[in-house]
Amino acid sequence: MPEQRELRLPDGVRLHVEVTGPVEAEVTVVLLHGWTLDGRAWHRQLADLRSRFGDRVRVVTYDARGHGRSSCMALRTATLAQLGDDLAAVLDEVAPAGPVLLVGHSMGGMSVMEYAHRHPSHFAARTAGLVFVSTTAEGHTHTVYGLSPRIARLIRLAETTGAGVLARCGSWRPPPPLLRALAPSIRWMLFGDRCSGADIRLVTSAVARASLRSIGGFRASIGAQHRLATLAALAHLPAAALVGDRDRLTPPPCAESIAAALPATELTVCPGAGHMLMMERPDEVNAAVAGVLDRVLSAAGATPPGPRRPVDAPSGRAGADVPGDPASAGRTTR
Repeated sequence: MPEQRELRLPDGVRLHVEVTGPVEAEVTVVLLHGWTLDGRAWHRQLADLRSRFGDRVRVVTYDARGHGRSSCMALRTATLAQLGDDLAAVLDEVAPAGPVLLVGHSMGGMSVMEYAHRHPSHFAARTAGLVFVSTTAEGHTHTVYGLSPRIARLIRLAETTGAGVLARCGSWRPPPPLLRALAPSIRWMLFGDRCSGADIRLVTSAVARASLRSIGGFRASIGAQHRLATLAALAHLPAAALVGDRDRLTPPPCAESIAAALPATELTVCPGAGHMLMMERPDEVNAAVAGVLDRVLSAAGATPPGPRRPVDAPSGRAGADVPGDPASAGRTTR
């Protein structure tokens, strides 16, 4: 069973954190969930990591502020920038030493980019690998919901207007009858050709535990983020990116631009899959995580023993990007 912790952040927000594996593990894997979800979204990846790597790996999941079992927050902190700061704080608390593999889905992947942008020294000292699942570095640039551009613009207008209303609703949560009525829309928006009833129920229950402030408040920041330049400075890291070709929120061009910015990234496009790849295509996601983790473990094993590189305290301010060298890119379709 995972160890459950409550991490209190400087602004008073309490994060629900779960940790599996020994403190002395060779590598820590941090799994960051997407917008309106929670740490349970990674249950298949958590099981695979424990089965495949055992005590060599420590795995951390946590519910982002305003999501799951974490507490609500002030509206001004419902930003990706704050989520990047939160990630730095989580690492300092639960994984203060050793290499880290960061795995982010959707908003979680954007949080990783923000962490790299705002805390470059901290990121460079800790991060040994990256996996991006159904995410983007270009805000809503490529998001057309699988529809014509004209209809997509109307939907985005309605969505952003509604988000502004929800953001002012505080810690209230979506009423269950409304979520039951919206289940077909959730299925259409988030999943591809096929999905299980259990996955729909899990996603719906996660949305039910997200505060209306977080559902509405993060929308503006998610739509506006642009971090391709930040990614381009991380080309020295082993990385993978995955996307479904039926993803209506972060379609293939989003992953393709990430792979272009990180030339060593192996890009996997999953036919028939939507936005929830860790549920729809767990084998592909597990394989991608394991592939990058194998490389991180090999590098960690090749490093001679010695004192740990010191970790900078989170600054909360933007800084210079980490330099890196480009390499060759790969692309697979599964």
